[in-house]
Amino acid sequence: MADYEIFVDRVKKKTGIDLALYKEAQMKRRLTSLYEKKGFANFVDFYSEMDKNRELMDEFLDRMTINVSEFYRNGKRWDVLDKKIFPRLLQSTSRLKVWSAACSTGEEPYSLAMVLSKHIALAQVTIQATDLDDNALAKAKAAVYPERSLAEVPADVKSKYFEEEGSFFKVQPAIKKAVNFSKHNLLKDTYDRNFDLIVCRNVMIYFTEEAKEQIYTNFSKALKPGGVLFVGSTEQIFNPAKYDFEVEDTFFYRKKG
Repeated sequence: MADYEIFVDRVKKKTGIDLALYKEAQMKRRLTSLYEKKGFANFVDFYSEMDKNRELMDEFLDRMTINVSEFYRNGKRWDVLDKKIFPRLLQSTSRLKVWSAACSTGEEPYSLAMVLSKHIALAQVTIQATDLDDNALAKAKAAVYPERSLAEVPADVKSKYFEEEGSFFKVQPAIKKAVNFSKHNLLKDTYDRNFDLIVCRNVMIYFTEEAKEQIYTNFSKALKPGGVLFVGSTEQIFNPAKYDFEVEDTFFYRKKG
């Protein structure tokens, strides 16, 4: 068995994470640069140390999950969410159940809460936010961000929902309270049900076609009829009907029914 295959097998046994479902060339390149930086010669030696060194294991998970995020990323899509998607969803219910899947360091679910607050009281909002990476979740719960993360945030939102602390910005308590963070593996764990909106952006590009099919199928089952999946700007679904979806807008897919 090749060096990387041994590594994949051992990581799966220890963590439940199946690296075989991630695009191999991308993942190998990313992890090779990490183990070389740490002074290891190959994947097997790297795993041996990772197995007994929690800090190194956390660094591996960080590198694997690519935590790049910002508030209101691709601003025009958030306008569609604000002006079209949320108003339609709120025609049939006064409470929305929303899931920010693979939420990274929290910018996305907090953005969702900020946009939703324009439509309904935050007490009526339940936003579940999940990620695989404990470090990312810890940063998300802290809710303190550098100014560059707020580059696309409208000025009125920035003044209303952030407190400036030195060169950082802290999310207001009312927004923090609207989001519940927890750990979740999209490729392994069970999915909750009856969501009005699922947001999963800029993550699927790292998965194999087999893994994408599995996740889209699970997302479809997790949505209510008429519920919406919001994906990233490089993640258009070319066969939405296969998952019982129809296009509602660019990068927004509505579950039929």
